[in-house]
Amino acid sequence: MPAERSLQDILRRPGTLTFPANLTDEPQLSASAYSSVRQPTGHLTLYGSHGRRILATDPDGYPLHECEWGMVDGRWSLLRARVHLDWGAWVGLIPSGLVNRMTLDLSRKPGWQRLRADDLRNMAAQAMRVPLDEVRCFYSDQDMTIDARGTATIRHRKDAIYHLPDGTFDGKVFMACMGAMHWESIDFLPVVELFLSLLPGTGSALFELIRGLYDDQNRGASTPRALHYRGIPTYPSEAAYRLFSNFFFPQLPGGGDPFPVFMDAPRSHLVSWMPVPDPPRRYVDSEQKLCVTIQGTRVLKATCSDDSAGLSYQPFDRQGSAPGQRGLGVEGDRLLLMDRTTRRAIPLPTGWGAVTGPPMPSAVQSVSDWLSVFKRASLQVSPEDAFGAVLFYPDDQQEIGELATQPFVADYLQDLLEQDRVLAARVAGAGRVCITGFDSAIVTCIGHDRPRVYTVWYEHPAFAQRQAQQLWNVLARAQRLDWLNHLSMRPQAEDGGEEGLVYQLAYEWTPFRVYDDPPAIVQRMQRLAGRLTAGAVAFIVGPAAVGDGCRKAGLHLQAMMPVASLPTFRMHQSVLPRAQLKPGVMLYQVAKP
Repeated sequence: MPAERSLQDILRRPGTLTFPANLTDEPQLSASAYSSVRQPTGHLTLYGSHGRRILATDPDGYPLHECEWGMVDGRWSLLRARVHLDWGAWVGLIPSGLVNRMTLDLSRKPGWQRLRADDLRNMAAQAMRVPLDEVRCFYSDQDMTIDARGTATIRHRKDAIYHLPDGTFDGKVFMACMGAMHWESIDFLPVVELFLSLLPGTGSALFELIRGLYDDQNRGASTPRALHYRGIPTYPSEAAYRLFSNFFFPQLPGGGDPFPVFMDAPRSHLVSWMPVPDPPRRYVDSEQKLCVTIQGTRVLKATCSDDSAGLSYQPFDRQGSAPGQRGLGVEGDRLLLMDRTTRRAIPLPTGWGAVTGPPMPSAVQSVSDWLSVFKRASLQVSPEDAFGAVLFYPDDQQEIGELATQPFVADYLQDLLEQDRVLAARVAGAGRVCITGFDSAIVTCIGHDRPRVYTVWYEHPAFAQRQAQQLWNVLARAQRLDWLNHLSMRPQAEDGGEEGLVYQLAYEWTPFRVYDDPPAIVQRMQRLAGRLTAGAVAFIVGPAAVGDGCRKAGLHLQAMMPVASLPTFRMHQSVLPRAQLKPGVMLYQVAKP
């Protein structure tokens, strides 16, 4: 097929171009031989009439990302971007799409009339204990202003990241945010906030976009621009280091191992990141519903969009283990995908280039798998729900949902047990634990100091499945997978109050739907009391009626506090100041006499 016809087919494929300006540009793109660049790998990049990247595809024309550009303050700026995830979902980006504002009354400060933006930046740097250059990077003169009455307005701009359920911004759902980047001249690597809310594959897809724009901007330069990890503050992690390292090479000015320096937040910015010569590239096989990521001659990841587990396949380590025990390897001209005892062989297409690794390990560990915790239960989870089992938090004043509220409580209790030795000793002594309704925070409720018998009652299968997978990974790293033999996860619909099951510790979540039904709450507390042994401790989340229900059930109320007052939620509000919880959500600590 002629290249011109191939380009036309790509552009006219539904959903490839969606931004109005790009659709207007489409006839000219189809007719111009200079609007596209075909990489040696076969990947295609298209540039608009303004000369900036608007589309990148794999060799078969599968869209990887799309950019929209427009004039802002007299210069071309990135307005929006979409990135396509390995399993088919779309994620959107709006530069400076999230703006938090605060005001300060400086009218009583002597000489406030002479204060300028740089003076405010100096004050901010001292208050936040960060270098002045960091403040200058994220706060322009327009972000720091003083009016005629001495009121200073400070705007903190962040790039907003959204889930796009239909592939467009019409029904966008806020996911996360990151430091406002200089997209027209990329000069740093960003801090992502609320990163646990990112859909699987979002980080690598966004960095594919970042690296693509960076390459465009550094084409022809004798020395590409060095990047540094910047944010107020930074949150260095091993996961961030691995992600960055796929696209950029870390180094220290004086040599040495950059990893420990990167992991030390005050020194993270000292690591320079230069472009690797062969960044990851993605190939999509629509017929097999498969997306593979390859770097050099090595497969990094394989994702099946019809996978009801919602997990990618990754290379085995030297011990024959892989996350979720889903590993991949290359044997001859075949890519092998292994899920526990299941083995799938896929012929390596010539279009992927030379692929020789990773090799299959000599032996794959035979261990308990994460599905074992569901015992007799049959999980019915769609691929879309499996991949999409992450928590979204509104960026406005909408109430945070039930599942998204649970980690505030579980994380707080985890911190509390590290500080309160008396309570920690009582919890540590529990040998049998019941967890009801904490579907998005099950792993946090499970202790890792010794094996215990856990019974988990769940209501949302996709989230319970994701928690089981995360727990498997935690125990696998600690070489404690035998602990899974003591864990049972069951649907709440099967909870008939089984006789003989008693516990020394319980985590009880009261569903939002029964908050206005006091008799139902009393019944739940009575059932809980019947499951607890004498001296048992329980942490309960629910409305004010829980207190009355506990008294009627003979449970002793030891402490209570609004979830909205917990430090974990206050920390969340430092990112999203308008965040709101359901009114009346309380955390109770009770004991059975």
